[in-house]
Amino acid sequence: MADAAASAAPPRIEPVPFWFLRHGETDWNAQGLSQGRTDIPLNPVGLAQAKRAARTLEGAGVATIVASPLSRARVTAEIAAEALGLPVSFDDDLREVNFGEQEGRPMGDWYDDWIAGTYTPACAERFDELLARAAAALNRALARPAPVLVVAHGALFRALRRSFGLDPNVRTPNALPVRCEPPGEGRDAWRLTPATLASE
Repeated sequence: MADAAASAAPPRIEPVPFWFLRHGETDWNAQGLSQGRTDIPLNPVGLAQAKRAARTLEGAGVATIVASPLSRARVTAEIAAEALGLPVSFDDDLREVNFGEQEGRPMGDWYDDWIAGTYTPACAERFDELLARAAAALNRALARPAPVLVVAHGALFRALRRSFGLDPNVRTPNALPVRCEPPGEGRDAWRLTPATLASE
């Protein structure tokens, strides 16, 4: 049976449209390993992905960039910032989840149970804890001049999807900008629209 926290109402997100960008690829991404707080840098593919995402966002009118300080997100954000002529602000609460003993190990069936609230790896952060801090960090970002670009991590975005009224257990591709729009026009859930990437 899932924890009571897993079935509780998710935190409210301010109804402000924004852009979300997961960091570019790392070697651990390519190998299917859980990264969590382990600070793995972008690999050459990830650097190229970040540059392509930056070109894609050039016409999006982004006014503010807020990022996780972990290097894979920080460098992705800095590449976007250079293309957009903007500074980057950092929020520690946008860091990836602490996966405890699972960091550096292959992703497995335990991940579904972690999201459901029925299993948490030793020394790791519970999904509901991630959800609370991710929502708080996003709301702080959305209080800044819009539109905001949030550069962060895959598991963190799964938690945000729960707050958006969407299935949380969906993988977000590396370095693909996603337009996030609050409910409206008869919709109960947020609308997520991946950008069409700029040509190589």
